[in-house]
Amino acid sequence: MTLKLGVPSKGRLMEKTFDWFAGHGVNIRRTGSEREYSGAVEGVEGMELVLLSAGEIPRELAAGRIHLGVTGSDLVQERIADWESRVVALEPMGFGFADLVIAVPRCWADVDTLDDLDAAAAAFRAAHGHRLRVATKYHRLVRDFLREAGVADYQLVDSQGATEGTVKNLTAEAIADITSTGETLRANHLKILSDGLIHRSQATLFKSREAMWDDAARDSFRALAARLGLDA
Repeated sequence: MTLKLGVPSKGRLMEKTFDWFAGHGVNIRRTGSEREYSGAVEGVEGMELVLLSAGEIPRELAAGRIHLGVTGSDLVQERIADWESRVVALEPMGFGFADLVIAVPRCWADVDTLDDLDAAAAAFRAAHGHRLRVATKYHRLVRDFLREAGVADYQLVDSQGATEGTVKNLTAEAIADITSTGETLRANHLKILSDGLIHRSQATLFKSREAMWDDAARDSFRALAARLGLDA
């Protein structure tokens, strides 16, 4: 069996991934036309490149259909239940940085911490008869984070895009979303809570515990690990 490596199929994340492997003596590249999802690997025998969207890679790792995958740590922790029992984070790759944060309207002068948010949520429910809405696509991570912080009287509402605009559009009172610079949050008159960092994400090389690791796949992984300076 070939060792299957899943990498992002387009954009800067793909380019940075290719550069990172090349820096370790493993050349991976797309082959064929721009519309073809095929690739090649040079530098490690018995290794196959699988081009996927970054969002698909956690699913394929968890299902064991790929042995290794490059994607954001936020996506793995959000999309794979009990993720540490199903995949191993082998190496942070030093790019694709983004923070998952809780943000509230900048005009909420008295809300700066999670304790403040909890108090505001209780007051909001008393005043409006329903829970304060937090828009996000990161339901697992946000729910766990707010539970540990003791925040109650809120409900998560799903937002798969333009999350920063949900407060202005009156479909949420607060948000939890990924940000790199904070500029989009500021442009939408939002502020990050002082203790509202949920997860600091970056592109990471993951190894599946669920894949079939026969002798050939193990041999290829040992060769790759030697190139990357990892423990096999």
